[in-house]
Amino acid sequence: MENIIFGPVTSRRFGQSLGVDLSPNKKQCNFDCLYCELKGAKTVTKAQDTPTCKEVLNAIENALKEYKNIDVLTLTANGEPTLYPELDELVDGINRLKKDFKLLILSNGSTIDNDDIQKTLCKIDIVKLSLDCATQKCFKKLDRPAKGIEITHIIDGMKRFAKIFKNTLVVEILVVEGINDTVGEFEALQEVLVQIAPHRVDVGTIDRPPAYNVKGVSVMRLIELAKCLKGLHVSIAYKKDYAPEKRGFSKEQILEMLKLRPQSTNDIDFSFDAKSVEILKDLVKQGIVFTRNVGGTEFYTTH
Repeated sequence: MENIIFGPVTSRRFGQSLGVDLSPNKKQCNFDCLYCELKGAKTVTKAQDTPTCKEVLNAIENALKEYKNIDVLTLTANGEPTLYPELDELVDGINRLKKDFKLLILSNGSTIDNDDIQKTLCKIDIVKLSLDCATQKCFKKLDRPAKGIEITHIIDGMKRFAKIFKNTLVVEILVVEGINDTVGEFEALQEVLVQIAPHRVDVGTIDRPPAYNVKGVSVMRLIELAKCLKGLHVSIAYKKDYAPEKRGFSKEQILEMLKLRPQSTNDIDFSFDAKSVEILKDLVKQGIVFTRNVGGTEFYTTH
């Protein structure tokens, strides 16, 4: 089971991350998302032939001897990590090993309506759940779930989980051209996200070759769609080669912008000209604008 550990990876959002693959030998997922970088596969509702909890913990212990300065240990899988049969025991074991790093899980959100899964995830520092669509039609077309998985159950589960979870909850939306890249779909997402009230919403698009013939959208389109998500801490995944036109904003425009949606430091870097940045810094000095760290991302906000 030498393939259990992969990484470390430098993440813009979470720092130095060490990945733990709970299904190292094959894809095991209850979704077959069009954008997945793994080869398409039949959906499953239970993971089989996985490494034992003891094997995973031993691999983590050995990896931590080599990688001593990680910020985050990430539970993931060639598929969906919450399908791992010994997840609760594993989380307890990792928490006993923990020193300075945080524990993160990347989940498609499919099992979040399960009370036992919720109890396990409550013991994790950062829970990142996918929510690409808020309507069943879009969900079935894009995420291609196993039979019986309904988007309404996922959304209801996220709402219940958010009420009991004491740590950092992040929701991720991955945008695919021609499927969930409409204002209507994002308005539907806005309606449910304000009810879930995650600490942060990450909006991105395809940046690796997908399993199926689908395409991502431009950064400008991500920015436009993100404007629909009002009152939420939204982090947009900017491509490294993105070179936007910086703009000038007055004090009043900046305050109005921040009232609608907090802006991440990346948003500011990519869109504010030098004079606007100085105005923003002055607003911070005056105590009119504040900075908040939300799940590893710094935001400017008015509250």
